[in-house]
Amino acid sequence: MKQRSFGNRQVGAIGLGCMSFGGMFGPAKDEESFACLDAALAAGINHWDTANIYGMGKSEEVLGAYLKQSGARPHIATKVGIRRDGEYATRFDNSRDYVRAELEGSLKRLGLDRVDLYYFHRRDPTMETEDAVAVMAELIEEGLIGGYGLSEVAPSTIRRAHAVHPVMAVQNEYSLWSRQPELGVIQACTELGITFVPFSPLARGFLTDHSVGEAELKADPGPFRRDMPRFQEPNLGYNAQRRDAFAQWCAGKGWTVAATALAWVLDADPGSVPIPATRTAAHLSEWLAADEITFSDADRADIARLLPPGWAHGDRYSDTHAQTVERYC
Repeated sequence: MKQRSFGNRQVGAIGLGCMSFGGMFGPAKDEESFACLDAALAAGINHWDTANIYGMGKSEEVLGAYLKQSGARPHIATKVGIRRDGEYATRFDNSRDYVRAELEGSLKRLGLDRVDLYYFHRRDPTMETEDAVAVMAELIEEGLIGGYGLSEVAPSTIRRAHAVHPVMAVQNEYSLWSRQPELGVIQACTELGITFVPFSPLARGFLTDHSVGEAELKADPGPFRRDMPRFQEPNLGYNAQRRDAFAQWCAGKGWTVAATALAWVLDADPGSVPIPATRTAAHLSEWLAADEITFSDADRADIARLLPPGWAHGDRYSDTHAQTVERYC
């Protein structure tokens, strides 16, 4: 796999989102998760992204067990900052005591004495950005984390944080149907030398050859996607029409929908390291060739015609979840 810079390290151009290993989108068996991680390593995917709240620690436990069994040492990122009550976030917490306590728990579950990257999963609006970053700077100085990152933040927060201590990575949703980072986040990351990490680059499973539909949503154990307006009718039907036309074009090129959608993200920002998520080796294989796809200007024009900016019907988050991200446009 082609390599891209991530802090002072080179990693595969495509990373792996590990949310699904925590059972967030259906039951996850450890042996199935291990097979997926085996396939990822074999393909050169060596940046893995998890969080303390994915399955309330389950995702980190799976990674920890795999690392112990395999002896592998990929680039590991985890997150902190969202306090949960059941399936919903109740508040955000970037305080020193909470961040340190959660890091201790994450390290124990991962079986590590240090993580390469530690994100604020969300910015705590009750704290000044500068005070929150000071907490991360302490952890870096103590050798407990290699660097820190920010998630779902505005360009203004990125610049304020970077002025206190350099930000290693910024993780915001970015895909063919979620384009907001083009309005300042990508530019700020490029200017400041920060790695941009697009999450949900496959539109939460919508831009794949086994696309999420009504049947999959009904079988989904949690309300996360079902609550998103884009996955609700009539929006879902309108979005499916666009996706189907895109899928037909991809087939004509000999590419899978997932690989093409991911290749578009890689092409849009040559410095980014997107993290598509899956829990199976079979689904991972559908987008592995993304870094081998090279678009011509005609290809880019066709994609822009089929899926122009703003094509998606419905918001990317429910009103409840929209309150958790920084809006700046």
